[in-house]
Formats: sequence, structure tokens, C-alpha cells
Amino acid sequence: MKTLRELFRNSGFSLGAAVLFVLVVLALLSFFSPYDPTEWRVVLRDMPPSWEHPLGTNSMGQDVFWRIAFAARNSLIVAVSGSIISRAIAVTVGLVAGYSGGIADRVLMFISDGFMVIPLFLILVLLAMLIREHMNLVNMALLFGIVGWPWDTRLIRSQILSLREREFTYTAILSGTPTRKLIFNEYIPFIIPLVLATFINHMAFVVGMEMTLALIGLTDLTIPTLGAMLKWALSYEAILLGLWWWLLTPIVVAVALFVALYLVSVSISEYLDPRARIQRVGAR
Repeated sequence: MKTLRELFRNSGFSLGAAVLFVLVVLALLSFFSPYDPTEWRVVLRDMPPSWEHPLGTNSMGQDVFWRIAFAARNSLIVAVSGSIISRAIAVTVGLVAGYSGGIADRVLMFISDGFMVIPLFLILVLLAMLIREHMNLVNMALLFGIVGWPWDTRLIRSQILSLREREFTYTAILSGTPTRKLIFNEYIPFIIPLVLATFINHMAFVVGMEMTLALIGLTDLTIPTLGAMLKWALSYEAILLGLWWWLLTPIVVAVALFVALYLVSVSISEYLDPRARIQRVGAR
């Protein structure tokens, strides 16, 4: 609670958190939608924003407001799920490599470096092409989670290497403390802030990659996501038809999400910066 109070004193964090809250509320509204997101021609087509349809309707006969609610929900689900999977892999590999050292460290870092050498976008495109017919929300989350761990694994490993050389580690080992207890009681609390910061960054990465894959036709466009919504708007030439509300809605929501995640991530990084921490202590 004390940490949250200090974070909310940062205007950037407060603004980012407020935008994320609005987007989460928008996503939750999808559960109360009067329309099925997979059905077409449920409302009049190409209607501009009005009291009945706040964000207008599209050429597919769908209400854009409720469509963006489903898109925000699904994109957030994929982003959060993919980030959880990648953080779980990164923490596990980083802990094992950093604490064990030796052959285990070299093998795991060799695998990690192999992922980092190959352009990530090419890996995503190739894997997406292989499972193109099965690119549902679960498989998208797994895909983004599996390819998104190597970069942050090195950060976690370096933190564990530093912790392993500290006096409390030697004291715990000499006193017979089990390795599992040492890791969960002593190491995990140190790396949680780092994991949280990289978690938010990875969410932005997942949203961006999902939109990119959708635009090149490598996701299931029947599932409403920010990328799928933008793809349909471009496919129906919404900008040429003057349907600005259809094209602008997913762009505005995506930009708002990126900006919010960036502000929250930067604020957390600043809070974790040792120099900033010394300044806060000195100010008190």
C-alpha cells in the first residue's frame, strides 16, 4: 500500500493507471453487450455516431462501440496471458541459470542467445503461418509467451548472480537453509519489481505484435481484437468511404493503451531507480 501511494504521487503513473482503468471498464462492458460479436448485419450499416450508436456502425452491420469493447477485452486477455507465460519462463530460466551456474547456465544462455540472434518478427511470422488455422486467443497467448522471454531472462539472471554473491546467501547456505526456501524467501522479493516492470513492457509488445499479425492476415479475424478491427476497417476501405469512426476507434484505443502502459512502466522504473530512491529518502 505504501508503494502504491508513492507511485500515485507520480502524475505519469496516475494518468497511465486512469487510462488503463477506463480500458478495463470498457472491456468489462462487453459482457453486457446486446449483440453477438461474431454476427453481421445486426444493425443498420455505415451509420455515423448517434445516441443509439455512440461510435456509429460499420459496413458489416455491427455497432462499433460494442465491437471495440470486445476487441479491448480480447486484446487485454492475450496481452496479460502472454506476459504471464513469458514472465514465468523468464523467471524460471533466469533463476536456474543464475543460481546453478556451470553447464546449466551455459546451456540455458546458449538457447536464450539463439532466440535473440534471430529477428523476433520473423519467428512470429513463421510460427503464426504454421498455426494460422488455429490462431485463437489461447494459441496467440502461448505464441507471444514462448517467444518473449529471452531478453528479460538475462536481466533476471544478472540480478540472481549479484544476489548469489551477497553475504546473506553464504549465511543461508552455511546454516543449512534449503535452496527452495532461499530462492522463494530471499531472491524472489528482490526480482518482483523487475518482473513487474518487464511484464508491463511485454504487454505493449504483445498488443503491437497482435495488431501487426492481424494486419498481414495471420490471425483469426473472426475474433474481435484491436488488430482484427483495424484490419476489417482497412479491408472495407473505411477511410475512402468516409467512415472515420470505424477506422479511428481501434487506432485511438490502441494508442491510449500504448501510452498508458508506457507511462506506468516509466513510472515504475523511476521508482525502482536507486538514485530516485535516495532522493525520496533525503526529501523526507
